Amino acid sequence: MSAPLRIGLVDDEPPAIRRLSLALAEMPGVAVVGTAGDGAQALELIAAGGLDVVLLDIRMPGLSGLDLLRAVPREGAPVFVFVTAYSRFAAEAFELAAADYLLKPVEFERLRQAIDRARQTLASRAAAERISELEKVVAAMKSGTAEPPEGGWLTELWVPDRGERLRLPVQLIDWVEAERDYVRIHSRGRSFLIRKSIRDLEAELDPAAFLRVHRAALIRRDRVARIARRPGGLSTVILQSGAEVPVSRRLASRVRRLATGRQEQA
Repeated sequence: MSAPLRIGLVDDEPPAIRRLSLALAEMPGVAVVGTAGDGAQALELIAAGGLDVVLLDIRMPGLSGLDLLRAVPREGAPVFVFVTAYSRFAAEAFELAAADYLLKPVEFERLRQAIDRARQTLASRAAAERISELEKVVAAMKSGTAEPPEGGWLTELWVPDRGERLRLPVQLIDWVEAERDYVRIHSRGRSFLIRKSIRDLEAELDPAAFLRVHRAALIRRDRVARIARRPGGLSTVILQSGAEVPVSRRLASRVRRLATGRQEQA
């Protein structure tokens, strides 16, 4: 039998912690091992180690939930799931690699789905770390004699897939999103987590094929179906797969040039 998922709860309202504790007690394979009433206490709880997942609120005295994620060292950090009454912070939470974002009052089934998602994220991290270690060993054995890909750009990635390694050609990538020290590769309706920063991956991909549209998102140019405007003047790239990728204000001009280029070619 596998060890239970070790969960920490962070909320400045004791009734909220009690409700989550009671709901989690009904789920197999999980155990609440610590609680905190504010961000400072949460930092101490996380620093003590032993947590797999942290369920936390946004608004708390002193350090907010978002500030907490920024303050926690990325190496060895637990998976974070927000449980809050505020919907407007969801985009920022996902930028900081939160696994899920739940709105109060939380239904049991929705909480169960969030825990399952956190468990999958942990499994993907473990697989990515194993592959990273294996690649280091292979690189050492080759003593740096491997030839670079034609043109200098990455042509394929090895990604974890159900306990095995799958060769993923770069041309099959739809888009990439950052998850702290990892990137999630989206391809043909599936996603794969690998241990690499989005900045490092971007440097290895052909800029003629890929475009950074957000600090946490990289898209393949030929997968763009349309560009939509959202309330507040923000833009969103709609991919052929149906995925919607937000565009940051700072990089919006790149997307406008992409749209202009596509129109000029038409």
